[in-house]
Amino acid sequence: MQALFRISLAAALMVAVSFGDGRAQRGATPPMQNTTLTAVSGLSVGHHTLAERPTGCTVVLIDGTGAVAAVSVRGGAPGTRETDVLAPDNTVQQINGIAFAGGSAFGLDTASGVMRFLEEKKIGFATSAGPVPIVPAAILFDLNVGSRPDVRPGAACGYEAARAASTGPVAEGSIGAGAGATVGKLAGYGRAMKGGVGSAALRLDSGLIVSALVVVNAAGTVIDPRTGRPVAGVRTADGRSIEDPFALIRRGIAPAGPARDNTTLGVIATNARLTRVEALRIAEMAHGGLARTVVPTHTPNDGDTMFVIATGTFTGDVNLSAAGALAGEVVSDAILSAVRAARGLPGFPAASDIR
Repeated sequence: MQALFRISLAAALMVAVSFGDGRAQRGATPPMQNTTLTAVSGLSVGHHTLAERPTGCTVVLIDGTGAVAAVSVRGGAPGTRETDVLAPDNTVQQINGIAFAGGSAFGLDTASGVMRFLEEKKIGFATSAGPVPIVPAAILFDLNVGSRPDVRPGAACGYEAARAASTGPVAEGSIGAGAGATVGKLAGYGRAMKGGVGSAALRLDSGLIVSALVVVNAAGTVIDPRTGRPVAGVRTADGRSIEDPFALIRRGIAPAGPARDNTTLGVIATNARLTRVEALRIAEMAHGGLARTVVPTHTPNDGDTMFVIATGTFTGDVNLSAAGALAGEVVSDAILSAVRAARGLPGFPAASDIR
């Protein structure tokens, strides 16, 4: 059975490295391994954060001709663009990028900027009139964070995020599409906390990699599924600690009024070679990581959406059940990273601000 191990900082901090002459050199450290979405080679991620209020966009670009992709929407109030193209029975089989943005439905225009950037690079689906970039998009609601709801990401934001895209470790926290993200809105915005962008990666010793990037803007509370303890969510009335989300649910508290403005967005990447149908199954299984880390989730007022990208550079055998289980794990890890890396805003403290 393949041994699962986390791509971790501990591995990067080895105190001895073997050189070509066979000698071990103490104090030498190998380069730190990437623990984020871009651990899957061929992907780059860029953020652009607007200065006028906390909002922005996050873009994932795919090298070459693209990658097999799928999407699973479980929330009852999604805001998406070009997701129908990902159905297994449709013609276009590969995508060139994915755009996530704040700004509610206005933010879907960020994909136009990403398309313009890719068009300049002559990247896209081949047509008789030249390449047409395929860039699905999804948005979250953050218009009430800050005092300027008229400020929202558009095509210029998408272009700048694409231009800034890097294959290096993904920046996390209150940046890009996560700049205005919040969590814990079951009891209203007055007791909510800061959400954000997070990323994580897992690897099998065979070389199979599964990674994720998640933008967390949930009505519910983020819990650590290993301990059951809340990390960020609905604060107590005095604002000093976090309510037990399970107790809230049992008291009948549910999203209502302004608390309906929620969505958690994710993209799972793997170097596995998958069909569209297999990628869809992994997207569906990835929602399990969301469900066990955000309480509650998949409500009628959420737009919870999970994409999968499969680059196909790993040619070994892939157990689909194992890959789907890994997808759930990296989604959970990415959600925790998002709220732990977030920085507080006025009225929305971060996890690091709450004892």
